[in-house]
Amino acid sequence: MNCYRNGVTRLLLTRIPFFKEIIVSSFTCESCSWSNTEIQSAGRIQEQGVRCALAVASRQDMNREIVKTDCATIRIPELDFEIPAFSQKGVLTTIEGIIDRAVMGLEQDQPVRRAADKEVASKIDDFISKLKQLKEVHSPFTFIIDDPSGNSFVENPHAPQKDEALVVTYYKRTPQQAAMLGLEEEELDEKPADSAEDLRNEVLQFNTNCPECNAPANTNMKLVQIPHFKEVIIMATNCDSCGHRTNEVKSGGAIEPQGTRITFRITDPSDMTRDILKSETCSVEIPELEFELGMGALGGKFTTLEGLLKDIKDLVERNPFTLGDSSTPSKTEKLQEFIGRLQEIIEGKTKAVFIMDDPAGNSYLQVRWCAVRLEVF
Repeated sequence: MNCYRNGVTRLLLTRIPFFKEIIVSSFTCESCSWSNTEIQSAGRIQEQGVRCALAVASRQDMNREIVKTDCATIRIPELDFEIPAFSQKGVLTTIEGIIDRAVMGLEQDQPVRRAADKEVASKIDDFISKLKQLKEVHSPFTFIIDDPSGNSFVENPHAPQKDEALVVTYYKRTPQQAAMLGLEEEELDEKPADSAEDLRNEVLQFNTNCPECNAPANTNMKLVQIPHFKEVIIMATNCDSCGHRTNEVKSGGAIEPQGTRITFRITDPSDMTRDILKSETCSVEIPELEFELGMGALGGKFTTLEGLLKDIKDLVERNPFTLGDSSTPSKTEKLQEFIGRLQEIIEGKTKAVFIMDDPAGNSYLQVRWCAVRLEVF
């Protein structure tokens, strides 16, 4: 599109941890040496949309890596600036790269605007100047990326610790957003509801796609009563094509009037065998590691304490911003130190405090003796 002669486009289907499968498209022209690189999501659309709001306060924040899909919307409220969905191709870049790309797009047609309407061209020049000033970060501003497909991400340079400047929110798509993504709302069958007793004695099964290889698979769903707690829905998916197995737990009851905060002191290897129910609204803290797992991460799980800690370990190890070309020696060393300390807790070599904070009150930890403290709020 630069000299309008024929060039070469190369396509690569690859898998990036956290980002599922993507298609990397690279174009080069031998005539004018122009090149362009884009990415497209080749994986499934996530169950929920994602909204990442970052408070940019320094030049270092401008270097954060961003994964932006075609359907993501970018906003900077301080300038009343917005990049609408489907106006740009998907890209793996930085915040500074996003701003540079926006400036380049606005400057592209400025000569034509100056000839047609000098007043409009002058206003756009002023706005371009404000965008360029953002890169110097003379004053803090907010960078928001909203992706109804759930496949956009913002780097957390402090991983595995919590990033105080970054707020990640997962939400349910609106009918308009679902239609924009080409999804159809499931029609509700007007059938009489089964009794609760029938649901407890029956394993329901429905068709779905494997989250790893996207092959057809079956998901089993069962209503289970946890003693001294409440009913939960356990969902398990097994893929015959790639062997991937996953399970998820959702609360079968209403949101409790009060939230629950569970503080547990891990003092013995046998503590790892305690049953644990972590709902989607539950956050997890381990103060000794300065670690916090936010709401929505890992989804709902019904497992043991050891199983949950191993899932957290796998989640941290698959962080794409600490692997390959994106990593730095300091980040890799910091991550390996964290994984080693977490492994010592799993093996019972180190004592630690494990905190579950669930504002919906739908999380549970098996009680054996008084090492557990339960708070309601």
